[in-house]
Amino acid sequence: MPTLILVRHGRSTANTAGVLAGRTPGVALDERGAAQAAALPGRLAALPLAAAVSSPLQRCRETLEPLLAARPDLPLHIEDRISECDYGDWSGRKLAELTDEPLMTVVQQHPSAAAFPGGESMRAMQARAVDAVREWNARIEAEHGENAAYVMCSHGDIIKSLVADALGMHLDLFQRVHADPCSVTAIRYTRLRPYLVRLGDTGDLAGLAPREPSPDAGAAGDAAVGGGAGAP
Repeated sequence: MPTLILVRHGRSTANTAGVLAGRTPGVALDERGAAQAAALPGRLAALPLAAAVSSPLQRCRETLEPLLAARPDLPLHIEDRISECDYGDWSGRKLAELTDEPLMTVVQQHPSAAAFPGGESMRAMQARAVDAVREWNARIEAEHGENAAYVMCSHGDIIKSLVADALGMHLDLFQRVHADPCSVTAIRYTRLRPYLVRLGDTGDLAGLAPREPSPDAGAAGDAAVGGGAGAP
């Protein structure tokens, strides 16, 4: 199955203002975020990409613009299910003022029980994102083969929840995962299980390029995933 290259959007004006942006319209990349996006084509240069999939929100689409300009043949698909969590009444509020909300403790310690007033639950957020990735995996494999890779630009909580799913972690543990703006998290999916091969990477990504399976690969071909002593 394909390799999913998850990119968190570059630093945004809401990040620097300490605001919980959510789905608030008009949240763009700030100057540093634009520079991070401009560096993305070079970081991904060694990777053959089958497609780009983006959250519909402005900051994600702006993050992918330099990559799409560098690769004019790379198709872009907008996927609503990887949009930011719907924070409802919390959207647009300062994070500093939200720390005193009783719900914030639940969000941090027991997120599977958290539902935002006027918005969605964190369980629903994870479920829609996981469903989207599974469907995109099947589509990319059908159209481009099992060794294909594709890039998906989304948001911090979405990426963290996808990592939790890939690692078989309960959603209540997903706050232990961190992904900086414009960092790359890569998950290589196989028939039996997914493998987390990068987490919050802000450096060189050439090692993610597809390679032929090792002669010692097992029946499922999982040895092609590579890794340290714990790899099959």
